[in-house]
Formats: sequence, structure tokens, C-alpha cells
Amino acid sequence: MGAKPLVPVILCGGTGTRLWPLSRATYPKQYWALAGQNKVTLLQQTQQRLKGLKDLSAPLLICHEEHRFIVAEQMREIDVQPSSILLEPTGRNTAPAVALAALKATESGEDPLLLILAADHIIREEATFRELIEAGREVAETGRLVTFGIVPTSPETGYGYIEAAEPLNQSSPKSVPIARFIEKPNQSNAEQFLQDGRFTWNSGMFLFKASVILKELERLNPTIVQCCQTALENDEADLDFLRLDKDAFARCPNVSLDVAVMEQTSLGSVLPLNAGWSDIGSWKALWETSKKDNQGNVQRGRVIAEESHNCYLRSEHRLLVGLGIKDLIVVETDDAVLVAERNQSQKVKTLVKRLEKAGSPEGKAHRKIYRPWGYYTVVVEGSRWQVKRIEVKAGASLSLQMHHHRAEHWVVVKGTALVEKNGEEELLGENQSTYIPLGCKHRLTNPGKMPMELIEVQSGAYLGEDDIVRIEDQYSRNNKTN
Repeated sequence: MGAKPLVPVILCGGTGTRLWPLSRATYPKQYWALAGQNKVTLLQQTQQRLKGLKDLSAPLLICHEEHRFIVAEQMREIDVQPSSILLEPTGRNTAPAVALAALKATESGEDPLLLILAADHIIREEATFRELIEAGREVAETGRLVTFGIVPTSPETGYGYIEAAEPLNQSSPKSVPIARFIEKPNQSNAEQFLQDGRFTWNSGMFLFKASVILKELERLNPTIVQCCQTALENDEADLDFLRLDKDAFARCPNVSLDVAVMEQTSLGSVLPLNAGWSDIGSWKALWETSKKDNQGNVQRGRVIAEESHNCYLRSEHRLLVGLGIKDLIVVETDDAVLVAERNQSQKVKTLVKRLEKAGSPEGKAHRKIYRPWGYYTVVVEGSRWQVKRIEVKAGASLSLQMHHHRAEHWVVVKGTALVEKNGEEELLGENQSTYIPLGCKHRLTNPGKMPMELIEVQSGAYLGEDDIVRIEDQYSRNNKTN
């Protein structure tokens, strides 16, 4: 019998608020290019670093429904066709996500190996990582639940730890039974763990047979399996996605796989991983893992650094100049600028909570909002008007829609636009415009082979995105979805 297929299960949840103002709820860190000089996102890197593994199957991705088109587009950009993209109506931690993956992977009668990965990790030494996966595969084939423990490099108090039943051999890694999981320790205990050869950081990456993890979930937390089974049985196909039954999934316990299974099972084994891993949980962590110049600075975008040392300087739009500064994090986006002392960057999460509580739009979303047909950017706004820049991908189309409270003026600045108004069509080229009166049923399409751009001027008593009545939509969206 040949080797079992290896199915990557990529968990794309999380908001990454510690990397605000870049990472936000509507576009979190896993969808940004944060590591290296290229434009490959963390999600794309998670898939690409698996290339070369034996019997590798198409990935199964699990994400929040709000991010579905981002996930699909980023997979398309790297020529990967997922076996499934499961849409969680609400976050329920890693145990339900793994249960969904195992149920989905075995529904045809197969019993593949599942490689559970987070979409927002950095792993510098990818060849070493693949070698360890192959070593873990042999262990998982015997029915063990393998987790990858990160060899600690410092007495870190921000991670959970795994204690192995015996000292781990880093030079020739082999799996060792797990003695216990430990929550984030205090400084004294973390220092002791660093000196003891049995302790690793808990990475949250796993490898096991789908049937074995399902059996343990059913034994230890049967409610999770029952709810996930019902959510899948009542799912709804939506283009490239599977929408889980909202009510059934809402009843699922909100619990991690560690708590639900790994802390209770006798089947756990740990493999030590020393491959330049980071979960980039803060701007400081990103600075530490990034390539620096001779002054210790990390520079991204339009940045000039003079007489500055040990800073992370990132500009998404405007020119950023650092003069005579040190140990700072400076991040510029289209609507916010973060300036923080490097060792204070963990506190950004608390700041974001304050912004969200105050109802500040900057706490959740960027001015640039992605849609399945392209994106729009809010350029400027007033009390009864706003201006947007809209880019529509080649061949893409917005929904047939109308507005109760606003009118719109469109000016094409690049490409060609096909405009439908109350059943009649007109073709607009660059520098041509049209008017969409209040209540008019309208649709915008890019019939060309290149992106089309236009400027939209909205005016009216209410300009919110929920003033959209969708009549037809090729992306199966209703009036309450993005």
C-alpha cells in the first residue's frame, strides 16, 4: 500500500490586531506580504513552502466568510486550486476547525494525513521544515497525534510550552511522547524551560490521520463533532466556497485543539522544529525576523533613514523620513500612522480595542476595501458626499443594484466601462462620464482585458455601504454581505 495523501489544512482565522495599522479585521496580517522583499503574502508562503513534499494533495482552507474572496484570489495568484474553502460564519477556535477538516477529508471514504497549519507564520528554513514534516509523517502513520514544538531561543513568556517526556535531540530530531502542555509561564519558569532540553514553544502545527483525530474528538468532546457534522450536512455551495450552517456552527464549543484533545490524549508526540519560525505576534517580532541594514533598520516602502538605528520603518503610501531616531516602530497607512517604542509594540492590541470601542473606523477597516470584482478606496468625504476610486478587474462585474438614499457620478479614468442603467447599456471610454440618479437600477462591468478605473462621486442623505439593494449578483452576495 502506498503512502497516504498529505492534505494541508490552512487555518486563516484571526485578526492580527497587534500589527495594526497594517493588519485589521477586514484585511488581517495573513493576507499581507510581511516577510522578505517580494509581494508573496503569509498565506501564499504557507502553501508554497510545502512544495516538494511527497503525495501532497490540494489544500483545504478554513476562513471567515468576510475574507472568502481574498483567500480565493490569493490562491489563484499562485496557481493553487484548493480542494475546499470552508466559510466559518463565526470564529470558534481551532478544535472545531480541525473537526471540520477531518470530516470533510473523510467524507469520500479516504483517510488522509492532515497537516494543520496557521496562515500567518514565518518559517525561514523551509527545507528543514519539509524534512521534519516527512519525519512526522512516519510517526502519524502509526496513529500518533504529532505536534511541532519550536526549539526556544529565549525565555519567552508570550508562548505556551510543551514538555516532552524525555530530552529532545535537536541534531537528529525524533518524536517524543508529550508529558504536558503549559500555558504562558512567568519569567522565572520561562528561564528554567530554556535550560531544560524537554521544553519547546507550542507552534499550533499538527500532523495526524483524519480518522485518529476524529476518534479522539468524539471520545473527548463529542459535541464538537456533532455540531460540525450538522454544519457540514446543511452547508451551501457558493461558487468556490462551502458555507457552513450558521445555527449549527454557532452551537459548537469555542475551544482550541490543545484544550479539547492534546492536553487529554495519550497519543500526543512532539517533534522539535528549529527552522527560523515566528508567529510575528508584534511589530517587534517582525523587526527581529526581518533583514536589516547596517544600522539595524528594517525599511519597507518609500523610506529614508538618516542617523537612525534599530527601527522598523514602513510606508504604504507617503514618503517616510526617519532622522536621528532609534528603537522605534513607525508604520504609515492611508489613514493612520503608528509611532511606538519598539518594546511597547505588544500594547498595540489594547489600543485597537479602544478604537473599536469608540467606533473609530480605523480600528477595523482600511480606506481601501477589497471586493470580489476588485477594490475601492475612499479618497475624501464630507457630511453628504464622498469620492471613491474604483478599480474593476478584467471581465468582472459589480452587482445589478440600486440605492435609496444617494446618487452617483462616474468618470472613467482608465480602460473601458460598460454601464447598465434601468435596462439600457452604454459604453464609456477614458474621460467619459455618466450619472446614476437615486433609485436607478444600475450595473458596472469591465468588458476589457485590463483593469478599469473610475472616479465615483456620491451625494445624498446617507452614504453607508448598507444602502445597496442587490437585484442580481454573480458572486452570490445578498444585501448583508460584502
